[in-house]
Amino acid sequence: MAATSGPDRQVYSVMYGFGDDLLFLAVFGVAAVPPTAAALFFLRSYRSFWLVLSVVALGIATTGLIALIDYVAPRTADAGSILHTWSALAGLRILSAPLFVLAFLLSGLVAPNRSSRIALLVATAIEAAVFAYVAFIWFHPFRAH
Repeated sequence: MAATSGPDRQVYSVMYGFGDDLLFLAVFGVAAVPPTAAALFFLRSYRSFWLVLSVVALGIATTGLIALIDYVAPRTADAGSILHTWSALAGLRILSAPLFVLAFLLSGLVAPNRSSRIALLVATAIEAAVFAYVAFIWFHPFRAH
């Protein structure tokens, strides 16, 4: 905040506020890893917990795939279509993908049985792929100028 406290911060306060919110979520997500790992370690003996967590993780990962399709599909639709409206909301879901990657990866590493571990790691891979694809679209590293 000290490095960006010029007049631009006043003019573009909403953009800076959104950036500050994203930074807070990133720090919160990383700070939540140790207590979450401890809680998951103590829940290792509850098989029903891991079954429910695996199913929920795959369901959340499915919403990530739907958000990706919804984000990419409007490139071929008319500008005034309802698809463009839903596409704006898909971006918010995609921004949450790194937190889900962290949570699913941590859960997959602590999972007590093979089926839960595989389901959680598949959910991790899906969320990571969704975010990586959209990040690639946003930053266009090989775009011709």
